[in-house]
Amino acid sequence: MSLHSYSRVWLHITWATLERRPLLSKPAAAKLSGYLMRYAAEKGLYMKINYVNPEHVHALVDLPTHLCLEEIVQLFKGSSSHWINTSNLGRGKFAWGRGYGVFSVSHSGVAEVAKYIATQEEHHRNRSFAEELKPLVERHGLEWREDKTVETVPTPSPAPTPR
Repeated sequence: MSLHSYSRVWLHITWATLERRPLLSKPAAAKLSGYLMRYAAEKGLYMKINYVNPEHVHALVDLPTHLCLEEIVQLFKGSSSHWINTSNLGRGKFAWGRGYGVFSVSHSGVAEVAKYIATQEEHHRNRSFAEELKPLVERHGLEWREDKTVETVPTPSPAPTPR
């Protein structure tokens, strides 16, 4: 008897340009969307849909058993920024911002999330990326944190001395 690994873990992944600036023109965004689909297939990843906005990306991806979440995001962000720069699709040097959002999607909710991603252009006529992301973060039980120009790491308190 052989042992097989089975997995179906749908992820709604979103990430933004550096400082959330609208760096991608509509033609560049369309080219990047196609690139992301091809790149995912080349890496053996199933990307059901993506949509590239001028300042952020949404993608619906099935997490494979051989990669962790951070590796997938790193693959997409790293390869796409390199591709944008070598293809001269932006004005000047292109970069993605730090961080990303990843939200689990139940198998029964895949069609709804795919429709949401497909209608991004219409959706963003009335809402900015931040206005979209904050409710998404909060709906998943997470605490929204405002962007800060400089991130500080709190200094841990010293452990109490034993008596």
